Amino acid sequence: MKVSKQKRAEHREQIITAAAKRFRENGFDGIGVADLMKEVGLTHGAFYGHFGSKEELISLASQRALQETAKKWEKVMEEAPDKPLEAFAKFYLSKRHQMHPETGCLLASVGSELDRQPRAVKDAVMKEQLNIFDMLSRVMPGKTKVAKKKQAIVVLAGLIGAMILARSIPDAALSEEILDTVSSAVPTMGIGLISLL
Repeated sequence: MKVSKQKRAEHREQIITAAAKRFRENGFDGIGVADLMKEVGLTHGAFYGHFGSKEELISLASQRALQETAKKWEKVMEEAPDKPLEAFAKFYLSKRHQMHPETGCLLASVGSELDRQPRAVKDAVMKEQLNIFDMLSRVMPGKTKVAKKKQAIVVLAGLIGAMILARSIPDAALSEEILDTVSSAVPTMGIGLISLL
């Protein structure tokens, strides 16, 4: 039975959405194409009617994951106009984010795996990272655009590192201490960089 263009587009979206969640939850190698297709109710063979390779899906799903989280972050910052950076840090370093990597930051979930991905995947992720740096730069202190971007890089790297550490520690109290400590330090992260510029 021939599938309509609209239904085909819907299937493609379902696959990308499911992959964006499962890759964050299990890693890029943590779910195979067959299981992913089964999850969305399609056959393994149908995958290649939508994508040329798993790498293509990884690129698209990674972009989707970063775009989704960036929208959430932007909303959080808009809802706290007086202290957008602090609101973002609390949201990012929340217990909920720690316990639900499947809906959180791709970089904290599979960032270390990106190094082993093909260039096309890295380029797709970098495009979204640059958009995130631009978004965060708008709420950073600093006199120049360059200083604000550097501050955004420092803050995001600190938040990602804190989330990775918190998720890796079985001691709940220490894990929470890491999240709280870094969250409270965010307003001063990278200040030394700004003074150099």
